[in-house]
Amino acid sequence: MKKVIITGIVVIAALAGIMYVLNKNKATAEMQTQIVAEKNASVMVRVEPVEFKEVNGQYIANGVFMPKQDVKISTETPGVVSKVYVSEGSFVKAGQILAVVKSDKQNVGVSNAQAVFNNAKAEVARFESAYATGGVTKQQLDNIKLQLVNAKNNLENAKITASDVNITASFSGIVNKKNIEPGSYVNPGQEVFEIVNVSTLKLRVNVDEKNVGSLKIGQAVKVESPVLAGKSFTGKITFIAPKADTSLNFPVDLEIQNNPDNELRAGMYGNAYFGDSQMANVLVVSRNAFVGSVSSNEVYVYRDGKAFLTKVTIGRTFGDLVEVTSGLKAGEQVIVSGQINLVNETVVEIIK
Repeated sequence: MKKVIITGIVVIAALAGIMYVLNKNKATAEMQTQIVAEKNASVMVRVEPVEFKEVNGQYIANGVFMPKQDVKISTETPGVVSKVYVSEGSFVKAGQILAVVKSDKQNVGVSNAQAVFNNAKAEVARFESAYATGGVTKQQLDNIKLQLVNAKNNLENAKITASDVNITASFSGIVNKKNIEPGSYVNPGQEVFEIVNVSTLKLRVNVDEKNVGSLKIGQAVKVESPVLAGKSFTGKITFIAPKADTSLNFPVDLEIQNNPDNELRAGMYGNAYFGDSQMANVLVVSRNAFVGSVSSNEVYVYRDGKAFLTKVTIGRTFGDLVEVTSGLKAGEQVIVSGQINLVNETVVEIIK
């Protein structure tokens, strides 16, 4: 009996030990799970410091040069091209003949119209003489005079049509394209030449809302092209859009006089420099710090392991840097990557 009691006590003790170990392992597992959950709850972000930097006070905008005039010339008369006087790259003046369309049919038309006009003129003279002697009525005389007017109009129209065989330049410029050769057959409306005027060019740039207020029509602006190193041009503001585009930028047009060698060409990349080049020490943050876009005026500041949504006031933009006039202090850390996963006071973890 005593032996049975001892055996029971041993079994109970063993079971108690097993339960203790299991409970301890469970508590450890729960603690580890909680630690992992806490780590998974944080959002991975990158940060950059808010700091003072020496920046160029100029606002630089860029665009592509366009010719002031770019016209495609077509013919108004069908026929065979008999002569072409210019080639691609030729400089032409306004009114200069570029090509001639064979005019045999047009000249026949003028001859026929001239004959009809001469006949109508003679008929009027004959009817006027007959009217003086009572041989014809006033109505008959008026009808023949009307025929003379119509014949004259038809003659003028035939002459105009005949003159259209000369294809001429509508303004001075350079032949950029030539689509015909002697012997080519052309139809009315067919494009035969493209002429561009690069003595004056246009540069359209986009200026943000922070800088457009200081611009005026007629204002002189320094313009450069990276292709022409060391050479600068002066542009004149001719247009400031009254309405911003979807990016809150305002299209601005500059007119630039080319140099005597016409070194600026349509299609080149150009930079416009607004304001002076005086260096300034300003508080700046990366453009990437802003939630959505710079126009939101909101950034996330990293502090004590959390992201705090902060309203700021911005000033000028300097490429990828944006001036901050209030809302941030030098030395603070702003989040520049991962904002899409954040709300105010989200727990975050910095990655390098």
